Amino acid sequence: MNSNLILLADDERDILEFLSYNLRREGFEVQTASNGREAIEQARKFNPGLIVLDMLMPVLGGIEACRQMRHDPQLNDSVIALLTARGEDITQIEAFDAGADDFIRKPVKPRVFVSRIRALLRRNVVQEESHLIEVGHILIDKDKYAVWKDGLRFALSKKEFEMLILLASKPGKVFSREEIFAKVWGSEVIVGERTIDVHIRKIREKLGEETINTIKGVGYCFQ
Repeated sequence: MNSNLILLADDERDILEFLSYNLRREGFEVQTASNGREAIEQARKFNPGLIVLDMLMPVLGGIEACRQMRHDPQLNDSVIALLTARGEDITQIEAFDAGADDFIRKPVKPRVFVSRIRALLRRNVVQEESHLIEVGHILIDKDKYAVWKDGLRFALSKKEFEMLILLASKPGKVFSREEIFAKVWGSEVIVGERTIDVHIRKIREKLGEETINTIKGVGYCFQ
């Protein structure tokens, strides 16, 4: 992944040029796309550190493009922000449900936009480098293979722990079975279809049913 590369997708050419100019002036590399389908193709080709998708684009809108990217293991580590002139709560909920990391409203001032981009990239780096993950009442120490909930320590097997780290690294993001297999077991390891289900059930037994949500036909997400 190229953390200095930003992919911008918007069907309004003047907005693309305006945002691209300001990002390049700050030292970022920029690739552009005019619709969601093209954005997915560009993302797979260049593997950008951050992707900005306009919500209302022809061919494929930002919400659906974001959702498809989040189901692609190759793009799992890219930060995704959705750009829109709409500000309703339901629009933001749709954005985050699709797996977006942030929601940026138009019109946006150049300095504010660049600042938001830098903040998103910094946050991603901190999450990757930190050995602690804290979400709600759960604290995970990646170095010690330790998990606490409400101050109580719970013992998890190695694979249960690795699955929990993966899901908790991006709360609300839906991880497909293919992503989980690839990240936890590796693409060359063959395990049974029920393996993930069994591990999820054990994690829920220890940390609570509400910890991990099942998205039928897709995968799992950390609540």
